Amino acid sequence: MSAFWHPFAAMHSVRDSAVTIVRGEDVWVFDDAGRRYLDGTASLWYANVGHGRREIVDAITEQLGRLEAYSTFTDFTNGPAERLAAEIAERAPLDGGKVFFTSGGGDSIETAAKLAREYFGAIGEPQRTVLLHREHSYHGTHGLGTSLAGIPGNRLAGPFVPDVVQTPWDDAAGLEKAIVDLGPERVAAFFCEPVIGAGGVLPPPEGYVAAAAEVCRRHGVLFVADAVICGFGRLGDWFGVERFGVRPDIAVFAKGVTSGYQPLGGIVASERIAAPFWDVPGRVFRHGQTYAGHPAACAAGSATIALLERDGLLARADMLETQLLERLQGIADHPLVDHARGGTGVLGALALDPERLAGAPDLPQRVFRAARERGALIRPMGSAVGFSPPLTATAEHLDLLAEVTAAALDDAAVTR
Repeated sequence: MSAFWHPFAAMHSVRDSAVTIVRGEDVWVFDDAGRRYLDGTASLWYANVGHGRREIVDAITEQLGRLEAYSTFTDFTNGPAERLAAEIAERAPLDGGKVFFTSGGGDSIETAAKLAREYFGAIGEPQRTVLLHREHSYHGTHGLGTSLAGIPGNRLAGPFVPDVVQTPWDDAAGLEKAIVDLGPERVAAFFCEPVIGAGGVLPPPEGYVAAAAEVCRRHGVLFVADAVICGFGRLGDWFGVERFGVRPDIAVFAKGVTSGYQPLGGIVASERIAAPFWDVPGRVFRHGQTYAGHPAACAAGSATIALLERDGLLARADMLETQLLERLQGIADHPLVDHARGGTGVLGALALDPERLAGAPDLPQRVFRAARERGALIRPMGSAVGFSPPLTATAEHLDLLAEVTAAALDDAAVTR
């Protein structure tokens, strides 16, 4: 029996039936029995450039041969961290960006939340401590991320961090009402996924993101763009918010920055937000992770950016987002499906019929397992199944993904 405790898993069921993935190649992964699966989710939204890219592996290997790791605390640095920070700052949709590296998305949310509060303390407004988020939002599972969770099932191990308030996911007027009711002088930051990911793949209503950013600007609230899922090509831009014309105060990234080849995340703070910590002698942001600026992880990041640009994958995403939605709409008339969602980036979902879900709450899991048996990996969610294939996918891959999903829905309809 395995000793490995899987994240987000009912271990009583998983412990003797795990699927062991041993190899990846472009949009495919393979298990230890030699079965091939179409990776319809880019693992956890991150394999943007596909699996098995030698360019990234070689960059990591070369860096490990010179220096595997060394702390970047205080005044230590390394070449890959300096290079990647410059590359990210150059592409970020904000002015004079400063890059703070972490080990992943959850670390990065913690960093952004703490920085938002510390920023206001540094400029003489320490009463601004309230953090706002949206219904259905997912911002990781660390302490602050759990408090910012808009997915009810993810709110565990309370009591939660205080001064965190939920707002409507689709209504900028509702966001403004929350700020006014709280008192703008108390609110530090608003956390916004350009497209809500794990909460069900919810593209924002027309004009919502720009309107929310304007509400924040009007009340002096920091707009934090959570680009962990939406960044590095997933929405056809580097951080996802660019397509909505928004310039955030802080942008959070992870996942696609290395396409999963190494664990890495971070934030980009605008020049204004960084200034109290960069321009004031002796002021320290006493925060950081052991592996922040890890040289091999940063080498993977630079290699990933190079591939995204060389292969034109950001532009490719613009084409794939339409094709993916068309495939999902083509099976949205299935009796188990309520509607298809997508069209904003290479991610989409099939929302399952509420009446069927009421009688079978495990329906998303059943569809997921049936698709896996037929050779494609999709993502079970609370009331939907989700899709976010690598940006290297072709029309033929999307056809196969839709074909397998349709058959999996048929299988799930007769499974009890």
